[in-house]
Amino acid sequence: MAGRLVFLLEEPSMRVLLEGWLPRLFPGWVSGEHFLCVPHEGKSDLDRSIARKLAAWRYPGDRFVIVRDNDNADCIDLKARLRRRCEDAGRPDSLIRLVCQELESWYLGDLAALAAAFDTPRIDSPANRKRFDAPDSWQKPSVEVKRLIPAFQKIGGARAMAAHLEAQRNRSPSLRAFVAGVRRLNAEAAG
Repeated sequence: MAGRLVFLLEEPSMRVLLEGWLPRLFPGWVSGEHFLCVPHEGKSDLDRSIARKLAAWRYPGDRFVIVRDNDNADCIDLKARLRRRCEDAGRPDSLIRLVCQELESWYLGDLAALAAAFDTPRIDSPANRKRFDAPDSWQKPSVEVKRLIPAFQKIGGARAMAAHLEAQRNRSPSLRAFVAGVRRLNAEAAG
């Protein structure tokens, strides 16, 4: 791959997830060599830094992926606003992916992974699969994950989920869009 994929992330837990999960999705990928995760301290920090980081970046061939929780915002308006920041910084080819609504919706989209990550087989039950059939529609998926796993913590949970999350069985449309976009960028760089 020519250059790296640089992921500008809303929070440290997404960094932990991606650093463990991307090498499983793309065998051979090494953090720092093929991809780089740059976490921020929330939405405001990420939003403020996008234009500055994109404009100042000087590593040839690097491409950007902006990953941010939607948090019940208007998806179209939010994506358009982020797109303008990328364009203003001279990086119109940046990939923008919104997580609907929070990172934990990706976990609810793969109950088998959640059950395996926390050694709690009862989580992956027919009732829960039906209940969380549309994981991106939950307003507060973090609350639901905490209900299923009372000891859940964001960073430790991300680390555990990175070892078990499977894109092909995940029911989260935002996760599938994220994976499809990253695969496309990877294929473009390889071809």
